[in-house]
Amino acid sequence: MATLDLAELDIRTVNRRLQGRTGDPNESAFEVLHPMGRHTLAAGINRPIDVTIRGHVGYYCAGMNQQARVTVEGNAGVGVAENIMSGEVRVQGYASQSAGATGHGGLVVIEGDASARCGISIKGVDIVVGGSVGAMSGFMAQFGTLVVLGDAGADLGDSIYEARLYVRGKVESLGADCIEKEMRDEHRQQLAELLERAGMDARPEEFRRYGSARQLYNFKVGNIGYY
Repeated sequence: MATLDLAELDIRTVNRRLQGRTGDPNESAFEVLHPMGRHTLAAGINRPIDVTIRGHVGYYCAGMNQQARVTVEGNAGVGVAENIMSGEVRVQGYASQSAGATGHGGLVVIEGDASARCGISIKGVDIVVGGSVGAMSGFMAQFGTLVVLGDAGADLGDSIYEARLYVRGKVESLGADCIEKEMRDEHRQQLAELLERAGMDARPEEFRRYGSARQLYNFKVGNIGYY
């Protein structure tokens, strides 16, 4: 495992090494020391490597990730794994706002709580949160899955499209056009697989599913109060 120490190197140097632009292109495992809340760490990786960040990170860690498996041994700031395309990003602590926002694919795991707007505008990513999520999580979620083992804040799934939301705990309130839906066998199977991949100890039967009522897809004068 190659070691990159941010007490000695700057962010650009570390990111270029992780992206394979410098160093041995055959290196497949890295540890990053002393991240000290730095922003945009491990962003823009597009190769199948393992990256372990030993400490807390700032904004947009592992943004635009493709193929890589990135683990943060600490907490993450705003926008962790933003626009992830594939691979896996795992935060062993807590995450700030907009975790996994706009993600197109891959898996994002937050072992602790995530703040507001977790999973907004997702387009295919699967997000599993071991704790609770804040307000407006799943806002305008188009496709993909958000699994919450704890509680969800206000306006869950506001203006949601076809993403699936699973919550084990309490939901403060649902957003516009988001409703509770039936849990069928296909949903329990999907949820069981996601929980296993994320390493979470929970049973699908403990969750409720939420999704779109499909009343806001087209303009209707009767819905003008929602627009």
